[in-house]
Amino acid sequence: MQRAISVVRRAQVSEDRVVDTVVLDHEGRNRRRVRLTGAHGLDFLLDLERPSGLEDGDALVLEDGTLVRVAAGAQELVEIRAEDARALARLAWHIGNRHTPAEIGPDFLAIERDHVLEVMVVGLGGTIFPVVRPFRPERGAYDLGDGGGHRHHHDHEDHDHHHHPHH
Repeated sequence: MQRAISVVRRAQVSEDRVVDTVVLDHEGRNRRRVRLTGAHGLDFLLDLERPSGLEDGDALVLEDGTLVRVAAGAQELVEIRAEDARALARLAWHIGNRHTPAEIGPDFLAIERDHVLEVMVVGLGGTIFPVVRPFRPERGAYDLGDGGGHRHHHDHEDHDHHHHPHH
């Protein structure tokens, strides 16, 4: 079985190298190692060094150099709306405080279905609208450095900190 060993971001995908497409939900686009089957039947092993935060249109590079395109699969979400921008920002803060992935639209937030969070949102004055579509949440700040989901670690042993007393 072939292995997918690296990722090519959407802008660099060579169409002539694409041999299949794999449809993955949000969780599936954030895996490191799993057996997958493409839409046209290609079986392969996703075998990455670390989860790469795959986006719709990215491609997985197989050992033979061919590509499998990644498509964001539809899943059950709720779109959250509020009476104004301040109320929506307040809801975003509460959702973020629970470390829940969220998609930020021009006048809505979207999260994966979660009964507890839905009750919280309604209790805080928001309105929820169930939808089924691909989920494209914001990437975390630590995931933005190289576009590949690489996390930059901050190790206090690597450098000196100079602490100055407050006078």
